[in-house]
Amino acid sequence: MSKLKGFLEYNRKEEKTIAVQDRVKNYKEFTQEMTNDELREQGARCMDCGIPFCHSGCPVGNLIPDFNSSVYRNDWKRASEILHSTNNFPEFTGRLCPAPCESACVLGIIKPPVAIELMEKYIPERAFKEGWIQPAPPQERTGKTVAVIGSGPAGLAAAQQLNRAGHLVTVFERDKKVGGLLRYGIPDFKMEKWVIDRRLKILEEEGIIFKTETNIGVNYDIENLNEFDAVVLCGGATQRRNLPIAGAEATGVVQAMDFLKHNNKVVDGQAEPTEALNARDKHVIVIGGGDTGSDCVGTSNRHGAKSVTNFEIMPMPPNSRTDASPWPYWPFTLKTTSSHEEGVERNWCISTREFIKDSNGNLKALKTVEVEWVDTENGRPQLREIPGSEKEWPCDLALLALGFTGPEKTLGEKLGLEVDERTNIKGDNNYQTNRPNIFTAGDMRRGQSLIVWAISEGREAARSVDQYLMGASELPTKGPGDLPAA
Repeated sequence: MSKLKGFLEYNRKEEKTIAVQDRVKNYKEFTQEMTNDELREQGARCMDCGIPFCHSGCPVGNLIPDFNSSVYRNDWKRASEILHSTNNFPEFTGRLCPAPCESACVLGIIKPPVAIELMEKYIPERAFKEGWIQPAPPQERTGKTVAVIGSGPAGLAAAQQLNRAGHLVTVFERDKKVGGLLRYGIPDFKMEKWVIDRRLKILEEEGIIFKTETNIGVNYDIENLNEFDAVVLCGGATQRRNLPIAGAEATGVVQAMDFLKHNNKVVDGQAEPTEALNARDKHVIVIGGGDTGSDCVGTSNRHGAKSVTNFEIMPMPPNSRTDASPWPYWPFTLKTTSSHEEGVERNWCISTREFIKDSNGNLKALKTVEVEWVDTENGRPQLREIPGSEKEWPCDLALLALGFTGPEKTLGEKLGLEVDERTNIKGDNNYQTNRPNIFTAGDMRRGQSLIVWAISEGREAARSVDQYLMGASELPTKGPGDLPAA
């Protein structure tokens, strides 16, 4: 284990951040590096519980007590080996994961939980710095070919695992660069894109082929997929929810992902700023209180918005756990992100009734009403408007961060695949569709979810594909198992 009684000696520490007035001037990550001794103390807080519930909270089954212990003992190389045995891209999750493992941490019952996500970020950074992460192409090829469609975390994880099994893998991406929402949805101030490029260089040197600006069924004949022995669909859940109310067609009502994707392209030099997708000197209202909404807040502040307001139709969450979300389950508590800290007026139990436009069709205001959630006999809370609570809010740019309903229908239809009521591609417990050689993973199968779940699904789907192609697989399955050899 880590240090005996370390959890009693050391308090949880977070990374310090650059002052708000400085960090909003650019799109760079703004956390300040912690010292080796500080990180070792955080590793020492891990109790190496007899039953490590953090494992149950982690979708990829990270061996958390083991890499924490290695960090405490200053054996960073060993920590990297342990972490990479279950997670292909810990530098992604270490920056972007909401850390359900920390919610399941036993220490979290009585004290702040172990800083697991912090470790997950610093271990691969140390490994890259020391040169321990090197391309590891397979020693032998099987002669089997696999097409992976989509280069988000699910597609990248599936591709690397299948390549390790010896199959020749080609990843198709319809955008100009690889990464999916990691590149075109996550703002650079949360993860700069060199982090993706650094890992992609490893994957390419391992033998994975990437074909960008290739849209299956559009500029790439779908029949060409028949040339592959297996296909893995990892295209994500990209159908956005709309707000079908009066005035929704007004200029200035914009989907959040259009706003964020364009800004990422501008930062990368792929596009020029446009007035329609710029928040400078505008009253901005973000509708939706999740992570995407938070990203819109941070981006709008960096544009120089006149004001930023956030609407959420649900009630304000409590500050701590309630009986509705007991340990070790994920707690539905108030989340204040770094973007919120940069400036936003947050409002709960607000429903938008109408987008008000001027004579030129431009958005000028929002009309809202306050709502309450009333318990019903069937146990489902019912939404009810509060009479007399109508209000108009000045607004030049409304960003719809309402989540996603599922993947686009076209590809599944062209391939003759079964889908569920949300248009997700149906995959069984082996991630196999109704066409035996076609598999699906990530948001395209399970619906909108977390990056860590996408990596988990990509890894699991790869194992199933390997079993399908070879009759058996030596690829690891999810969950704690034997530690990699020391």
